Amino acid sequence: MKKTTITLIAATMLVAGAIFTSCNSPAQKEDAAEAKVEDAQQDLNAASQEVATAEEWQAFKSETVLKITDNEIRIAELKVKIKKPGKLFDASREKRIIELEQQNIDLQARLEAYENNQSNWESFKTEFNHDMDELGKALKDLTLDNK
Repeated sequence: MKKTTITLIAATMLVAGAIFTSCNSPAQKEDAAEAKVEDAQQDLNAASQEVATAEEWQAFKSETVLKITDNEIRIAELKVKIKKPGKLFDASREKRIIELEQQNIDLQARLEAYENNQSNWESFKTEFNHDMDELGKALKDLTLDNK
């Protein structure tokens, strides 16, 4: 009977100790709540930076559509030059023109796809502008004679 009583007292003391040490004071609860509010505010700020505003999107889209149209005009001009007699374009340049035309079409498709699913704005904008600039440089380089 002594063993049972001692075991019961020890178990009661362990449970009581666990209860008292796990309880938070009101000040600790308030600090934890403030920390959660700050985390939520930071998440909200990060999320707002990931999505473009309507004005930003429209400005970016109209700029990009103009660039894509300019690229289409350049490509059409290059195709006309290929067909002209007296101007010799080798097969590799013709193939390169077709590749650049496909890249331009792909960029237009990416723009339309992003419009339907706007997320990660800054990343998309940076990557898209880089790809657009590279295409523009490639079109300019194609028309230069580096002989």
